[in-house]
Amino acid sequence: MAGRYYEGFTVGETIDHAARRTISEADNQRFCDMTMNQQPLHLDAAFAAESEFGERVVNGLYTMSLAVGLTIPETTDGTIVANLSYDSVEHPAPVFHGDTLRARSTVTDKRETSDGDRGVVTMHVEAFVVEREADVDEDDAAEGDAHDPLVCAFDRTVLSKKRPASE
Repeated sequence: MAGRYYEGFTVGETIDHAARRTISEADNQRFCDMTMNQQPLHLDAAFAAESEFGERVVNGLYTMSLAVGLTIPETTDGTIVANLSYDSVEHPAPVFHGDTLRARSTVTDKRETSDGDRGVVTMHVEAFVVEREADVDEDDAAEGDAHDPLVCAFDRTVLSKKRPASE
């Protein structure tokens, strides 16, 4: 099991997730189709070309969902009971077809349930567009991920299993 049990989370800890994903036009189209979101800003190139963005924008809920997915291996893979809430969602910058996302989670709170059988963990999740090497000069490259633009941020609260006594 790759995920962490309740005891494995430390308040204040930051996890830079290894997984990355490049968003294709097909990804955005399928997500919009599955959720019946026909917003032309996401789907109609001519409409989007006349917008302030100049091109189609990836559906923000897809961006958020992908950010959650990128965090799963190092957080809740196989150790979650349920997602309890997503709060304070922000989309400070757009995401476009061809952008590659990475994610970072910071554990902001944890507590045992009233019966002590499980734990509640809150993480602040941030998604960034990975800057392409051509977009970063040599001085900036030395700073690594510091220049990756933030495109989505939110708080995710989960109900987590506690480590089995047998382990």
